[in-house]
Amino acid sequence: MGTKSLTQNFKMSESLTNQVFINEDFLLESKSAKILYHDYAKDSPIIDYHNHLSPKAICEDKIYDSITSLWLEGDHYKWRALRTLGISEKYITGNASQKEKFLKYCSTIPQMIRNPLYHWSHLELYRYFGVSNLISAKNAEEIFHQTNKMTTSSEFSCLSLLKKMKVEQVCTTDEPQDNLKYHIEYSKTDHYTKMSPTFRPDKFIHIQNVNFNKYLDDLETSAMIKIRSFEHLCEALEIRINFFNVHGCRLSDHGLEYLPYKKTSLSEIENIFKKSRNKKILELEEVEKFQTAILTFLCEQYHKFNWVQQFHLGAMRNNNSRMYNLLGADSGWDSIGQYPIANTLSKFLDALDQKNQLSKTILYNLNPADNEVMATMLGNFNDGSIKGKIQWGSAWWFLDQIEGMTDQINTLSNIGMISCFIGMLTDSRSFLSFPRHEYFRRLICNLFGNDIERGHLPRDYSMIGKIVSDLSYYNAKNYFTL
Repeated sequence: MGTKSLTQNFKMSESLTNQVFINEDFLLESKSAKILYHDYAKDSPIIDYHNHLSPKAICEDKIYDSITSLWLEGDHYKWRALRTLGISEKYITGNASQKEKFLKYCSTIPQMIRNPLYHWSHLELYRYFGVSNLISAKNAEEIFHQTNKMTTSSEFSCLSLLKKMKVEQVCTTDEPQDNLKYHIEYSKTDHYTKMSPTFRPDKFIHIQNVNFNKYLDDLETSAMIKIRSFEHLCEALEIRINFFNVHGCRLSDHGLEYLPYKKTSLSEIENIFKKSRNKKILELEEVEKFQTAILTFLCEQYHKFNWVQQFHLGAMRNNNSRMYNLLGADSGWDSIGQYPIANTLSKFLDALDQKNQLSKTILYNLNPADNEVMATMLGNFNDGSIKGKIQWGSAWWFLDQIEGMTDQINTLSNIGMISCFIGMLTDSRSFLSFPRHEYFRRLICNLFGNDIERGHLPRDYSMIGKIVSDLSYYNAKNYFTL
């Protein structure tokens, strides 16, 4: 069902329709930008190759009980904004009612001017619910009542929401010990949106984590072997990689501060592993030696199965220990870190390449100071075997806003090949986050369109439009073997 028919069903009052903000030419500043977007980008399907959506919600086609749980629950972008604006935790993760939380968020949206949340919030309510007015405290209650009625209908189930946005493929993020129950069940269906798992073994890389031994115990259960050595750990992970591969997994992902490279002997790695198993504190050098060894093993396995490997680098997580202890991870206490990445990243990729075991790789940086490092690193290992084999991932997390995405696109254009770029992803837990692909496409079209108007690019809409279509959909479609 398109936006027009949604708006008709909505039957909004005059107060809800008197100020249109998100119009058909939103972010498109020139005639050329408008042609590129409407003719070559707008209607492309979506391949969302990295997100944190719930496989259970997709498989069971969940219908949310309120607009608040669908729109605000688990969204730490919005949570951070509310805290900054002085809103009590009661209205964020606390015991306020669903209605109170919704009204509180909507009442603060006018204060989010120039933050990407201002655009995203309007886009989300417009694309899914037809709400085209400026959101504020004045109309928040009316929006709540009317969107709430829609949310609880079958037309707003998870699969319906995905289909409305033409989401052809979602790749969820899953831990090695996951039984993939919902992926297996879903694979037997024939829904428009396809779902596949992504192997995320972070818990078995961060050996310094206080819960490392507990994670190993969980892995023992799923792999059905005892883990008494580093060699056993590798065997267990190999078992799970095989299991994931059988059930459609073709991607891995890793969240690291930086990619280490500190080689040592297998006997020393075994000693480090045993030391950790005995709950002794490891030195930083020991941690880096272990991480180098386990990541090297994992990447060799990914290459064997022709998986794409992703590395998200540079996040400084859980900075506020008091609030982390209260609310846990991914609740809004993370920031951009400052880590040296170039030297060890190059050595790690080179070590794999020397053995011809470097898979297709996507690198993401959180610190914009590393933009040029990432853009130039690609060229070192793009060996001509595959178009765009080594990718610089879309501007991530704190950077997926207009300036952050523009900087990433411009840097990649100047130093690499923008025509090979596999484009946008949501990296989200929300089923209402897919207008971020639209946001990216509008931005791409605006940049290309303005270059045409300035005479920096030829007015060849067919040629430039083909590149826009590739960036919107086809490059990702061809890159992944899903």
